[in-house]
Amino acid sequence: MEKKRILVPVKAVATRMGLFKATPEPKERPARPKLLVGIVNRGSGRKVKQILNDLSVALSITYTGYGTAKSALLDYLGIGETEKTILFSLIPETDEARIMRELRKQMLLYLAGKGILFTVPLAGVSEKIADGILEAAESKTMEEKIMKKEDRKFDLVIVSVRAGNADEAMEAARSAGASGGTVVRARATENQKAEQFVGVALLPEQEMLMILTKKERTQAIMDALSEKVGLKTPACGVIFALPVDKTAGISADEEEERPAGKEE
Repeated sequence: MEKKRILVPVKAVATRMGLFKATPEPKERPARPKLLVGIVNRGSGRKVKQILNDLSVALSITYTGYGTAKSALLDYLGIGETEKTILFSLIPETDEARIMRELRKQMLLYLAGKGILFTVPLAGVSEKIADGILEAAESKTMEEKIMKKEDRKFDLVIVSVRAGNADEAMEAARSAGASGGTVVRARATENQKAEQFVGVALLPEQEMLMILTKKERTQAIMDALSEKVGLKTPACGVIFALPVDKTAGISADEEEERPAGKEE
């Protein structure tokens, strides 16, 4: 009686013999909340929130600010000195791509002056808030990789200056390539201990300027801000930058958007 022949793939044999290393199965990681920041025209904040609730769930806080762009060109954070609604929303990371795609489409963010949205990675968040937000997520785990530093195209530069110095800060940023920003009225809290170390007293009344910029311009913008409105100037500016992941509302050639209706 003829013996049955069992065919084994060459790669499988080689793996057993130690000639090849077995490719590990892709591991899913737990989902986490992300921070969605939106800067839209006044009155559009409610529509953004409604879209977020229709698609997923979001814990949102809104602020009022104004844009600083002085040209008709597409500005990263609004066009003209008009009032803006600034939205900070915690969203499930697993719904991030779908949320950004739908917001871009439903808010017409591909048109100049409609606003911009972007996501920022979080180092931590309240456990109860995280659990509640992730409970409503479409998926509980992430299959895509965490965005690496080298893959990010934009940064968010933030400078807090004494009230009345935001325009000077924006002019300094423009000299280094920034096209516009958004200003929020703010107040400095009790900072006596920190002020002893930095050697500067911060006045209570502050203006916070937010500038979304390409990564390659970040350092030049921060250097220009430091020189013109930094801690050692009358504006007494505090400057820092945050990484940005996904964006919507910049321009078609700078966003890697897929055609409407196609999943990422």
